[in-house]
Amino acid sequence: MTSCSDALEAWFREHADSEKAVAMEAYMRNQFLFLGIKSTEHTQLTREFWKKVDMPKGDALLQTAEQLWQLPEREFHYAAMALLEKYSKQADQSHIAVLERWVTTNSWWDTVDFLASHLVGNHLAKYPELIASYTGRWIESDNLWLRRTAILYQLRYKQRTDAGRLFDYIRRSKEDSDFFIRKAIGWALREYAKTDAAAVHRFVEETSLSPLSKKEALKHLV
Repeated sequence: MTSCSDALEAWFREHADSEKAVAMEAYMRNQFLFLGIKSTEHTQLTREFWKKVDMPKGDALLQTAEQLWQLPEREFHYAAMALLEKYSKQADQSHIAVLERWVTTNSWWDTVDFLASHLVGNHLAKYPELIASYTGRWIESDNLWLRRTAILYQLRYKQRTDAGRLFDYIRRSKEDSDFFIRKAIGWALREYAKTDAAAVHRFVEETSLSPLSKKEALKHLV
């Protein structure tokens, strides 16, 4: 019997476009292979597939997501994350290990940012007792993407944001020369400014941030 992941793989490969794939790979600095399926088409193809095939549930849903995550082309990783988001509604505390592993595999900004702000963020909001031990370890990690996740996981928290933790993690990272960390700092501050502009403005004035981080943080502040 053909597995759900095998069927979805075959469905996507039927719609591959090698010319588009070259441009998409170049845009992502040739970090990954692509099938050449643009975002809007990817969404449409996914919807059409699930109309024909029953979406797996429970552990089978997670297994399907894991199998797609192992495939080389980026479009499968996007599909895997969409399934993982559906699985997250029933995930227990131990699911944090899966999220951490995904952050550190097939890693680039396009997947890590979704994992951090949606999946990790939602999971830690559901299980706040995990926050200190996991994000505290991530912010000190040698892995760039774990550090970025520690800065971005509260991106959608708004009034629920732990500003003290956010500012602390940024202070710990402000000397980091990596572009993705500096960009994350600015992005996190810019989003929190929508909730507490005064606190962000004060923090930026009192903290020595890189020009990139500062510019991003104050982009929408007068």
